[in-house]
Amino acid sequence: MVIQEASEGDVKAAQERLEVLAKLVSLEITLEAVELAEQFVQAGALPAKAANDGLHIAIATVHQVPYLLTWNCRHLANATMRGPIEAICSRKGFRAPIICTPEELMEAQP
Repeated sequence: MVIQEASEGDVKAAQERLEVLAKLVSLEITLEAVELAEQFVQAGALPAKAANDGLHIAIATVHQVPYLLTWNCRHLANATMRGPIEAICSRKGFRAPIICTPEELMEAQP
């Protein structure tokens, strides 16, 4: 999913994004992640149009990724959605990742 999204837009910028991504580990889209993402939408934690955003969160959650970095502040790094997303993850036995922008993460570093 990330590779597909990074491939879109300006060709030169896409190539630069893909070069960075090539060095990272890819996480599998599991059935468990798909089901968790569906729960986000069904429970109203995310709108249906943000189903792919929910899948990003679910994949990170299932694979126990501690931080999910994004510049998407509409549906991902959104404090009003954090509580419902964390509650759904907790009910399913997971701990949601901390969802923040790269700048927020860097500010938190000593």
